[in-house]
Amino acid sequence: MAEEDAAFSLVRLMQDSHTVTLEELPRLIAEHAAAAGLYDTAVFVVDIRETVLRQLTGQGLDAGAGGQEFSIQGSLPGQVYQRVTLFAESDKAGGATGRRRWWVAVTDGVERLGALRADTDADTEPLRQALRDLASMIALLLLSKRSFSDSYARLVRTEPMNVAAEMQWNLTPPPAFAGHEATVGAVMEPAYRVGGDAFDYAVADSMLHLGVFDAMGHDTTAGITANVAVAACRNARRQGASLAKTSRQMENILIEQFGTSRYVTGILADLDMDTGRLTWVNRGHHLPILLRGNRRTTELACPPAGPMGADLGLPVTEATEQLEPGDRLLLYTDGVVEARDAQGREFGRDRFIDFILRHHSGEHTLHETLRRLMAAVLDHHDGKLDDDATVLLTEWRGGHQQELTP
Repeated sequence: MAEEDAAFSLVRLMQDSHTVTLEELPRLIAEHAAAAGLYDTAVFVVDIRETVLRQLTGQGLDAGAGGQEFSIQGSLPGQVYQRVTLFAESDKAGGATGRRRWWVAVTDGVERLGALRADTDADTEPLRQALRDLASMIALLLLSKRSFSDSYARLVRTEPMNVAAEMQWNLTPPPAFAGHEATVGAVMEPAYRVGGDAFDYAVADSMLHLGVFDAMGHDTTAGITANVAVAACRNARRQGASLAKTSRQMENILIEQFGTSRYVTGILADLDMDTGRLTWVNRGHHLPILLRGNRRTTELACPPAGPMGADLGLPVTEATEQLEPGDRLLLYTDGVVEARDAQGREFGRDRFIDFILRHHSGEHTLHETLRRLMAAVLDHHDGKLDDDATVLLTEWRGGHQQELTP
């Protein structure tokens, strides 16, 4: 296989993909992959809770009829997904042909979308690179189709979703991002029953905008309140408002819509990715936690201005902090630390911080750490949370852009 042939196949795959649906992708991918020496390809996508990998077959209402399913825990494809790696099963895994079977994580930057399986006739570096290139192209193809595909939405769900969660998942940005010296990861539970929690992030020039919000209540109205709050935040931010002014405009919109019967707590923050300068405001929310190295933790101080929508009239203070390369910023909602076990013991702030420090110490990516964190919180609460739990974890690399992706 010539490297030029593989590259040409990917270009043709991209060109031919523009007018196909999600259901047609498996066939299209298989055709172009074979031209590059990659056979019997299969694409697997991860569910929104990151517990299983489901094969995209293009058949049925979820485009996965007749496909295989692998657990993230305890399966080879799951290990490839967790570690974001390329792995060969064996010379015989491809069947009687003697082909070698490969698994490779499908990622867009640091957002993990699933895994790719493919067979090859040999083990050469050009073939390995072709596998990685195909996985990258598949990530882009999935992203281009999922926003308007009900089939994709069905395939990545393992249980029914309530209306509030439907709104929240359509509101939030992707759960992972890397670029311009920073990495962001987010998780939100209960994934199918979330009520008033929301997270947000966006990039403009060298500024990374961050936000975590917790709306009063756990019902559909709480979801509506959170949606209004995030929309108001984006609207003010995109008009150039400062953090303080943005939070005040959010409060005005909430009062206009709900009076003072509904309110939202939150942290709004701006991180200058060039300098590491962090600015934030506290609207009646848990304070941000700064993790430096694997030992030092600091709860960042900022006078609270009261929840947005409560109309308390308190002054809004913008606090600042200078980050160092490798610093991690934790924004979270109370459902994480207040989850209780059968004996009534909270998961707790110390256990929360210790978990992040122990798991995100080089062994796991930021995003794998968050996946394991939420699994631990759910396990602590016997699999079902009484309150929404959201974590937004940001790492500033500061001059180490090459370390953003695994």
